[in-house]
Amino acid sequence: MSNVFILKNAIIFDGTNEELLQGGSVVVEGERIREVCTGTAKVSGATELDLGGRFLMPGLLDLHFHAYSASFNLNQLDRMPKPLLVAHATRILEGALQRGFTTVRDPGGGDVGLSLAIDQGLIDGPRFLYGGKALSQTGGHGDFRRHDEEQPCACAYSGVICQVVDGADQVRKLCRDELRKGAHHIKLFISGGVTSPTDPIWMPQFTDAEIRAAVEEAETRRKYVVVHCLSDDGAQRSVRNGVRSIDHGMDITDDTARMIAEAPASYVVPTLAVVREILDHGPTLGMHPESLEKVKPIYARALESIENCQRAGVKLGMGTDIFGTDHHHLQSHEFVYRSEVSKPIDILRSATSINAEIAQLDGEVGCVAPDALADLVVLDGNPLDDLTIFQDPARMPVILKGGEFKRNAL
Repeated sequence: MSNVFILKNAIIFDGTNEELLQGGSVVVEGERIREVCTGTAKVSGATELDLGGRFLMPGLLDLHFHAYSASFNLNQLDRMPKPLLVAHATRILEGALQRGFTTVRDPGGGDVGLSLAIDQGLIDGPRFLYGGKALSQTGGHGDFRRHDEEQPCACAYSGVICQVVDGADQVRKLCRDELRKGAHHIKLFISGGVTSPTDPIWMPQFTDAEIRAAVEEAETRRKYVVVHCLSDDGAQRSVRNGVRSIDHGMDITDDTARMIAEAPASYVVPTLAVVREILDHGPTLGMHPESLEKVKPIYARALESIENCQRAGVKLGMGTDIFGTDHHHLQSHEFVYRSEVSKPIDILRSATSINAEIAQLDGEVGCVAPDALADLVVLDGNPLDDLTIFQDPARMPVILKGGEFKRNAL
């Protein structure tokens, strides 16, 4: 195809507006969108692709995605040779792109090496926003040593996904090092979690001084902090200390939701797919028995938290947090899981324009607009009527990333 092409005769969702553009055209020049209009755009020498009335929308964003997520058994994951980890990451990243996710944010483990491999075309994956290893306090959610595991040296735990750090000064040092390596964000664990064997979910983790140190260091690079947060207390502490992205947010009360909504730049990124994965496949995932017990009451609370946030006007993003080699297809099921409590239009906004805003990429991705990157997907059907459409690659005949066709089945 020429450097300029036109996708014509489309029903267009621009990432924000519920009112769809009927019979519209999108002109793509190089890696960006040049024009969006009603009818057929006229550009001399442009190649035209007739979409036949299909649904065109921005490429999807997943803001809680782990490329190095080949196993839910974190001890096993930590022992994998790096080439094997990268081979798994390649398959996981390429699979995400083929599901229409043209941008992913990796808040734990993703590194500059994977980013460079994608940029250089060695991995045909999505745009990759990485934070390096997530930060955990000793005995926190990112510390995957068991109660009976002896530490053979005085060094802190550092695995594939997480590293352990204690004290505001050491938090600053590790943040500075991850930012030196190009991190797009910094990730902290500020509550207990499911996969870690020794901490209760309700446990507060990191002091306010430690959280604030990370926020201040991120701000020096005009970046931001993401937190793993499964507690209401953690969500409140996030707002008070300037955290931008409250991920999981699985126990947020009405009062806390209003607090988040009133904050100048705080968002919640729910992740239902990972909870469903553990509930539906837990015994086969190689997880600790303690973890399988922890997860049982979480799903209903997560749905209730989303409803509380929606009533308060919190901006909700979307993530998935899938682990293991056999279940990454559940990334596309997040839409249906969210539909238990959210309207389809709000879910689409979460996966496009709101996620882009959270990731500091609004106007670049997550929208169909002039000057935006041409990250686009075409669907055989309207997802506002049927969210299962994302689960069937055959119903997504076209995927573009930066104006390049990653799939063209028309």
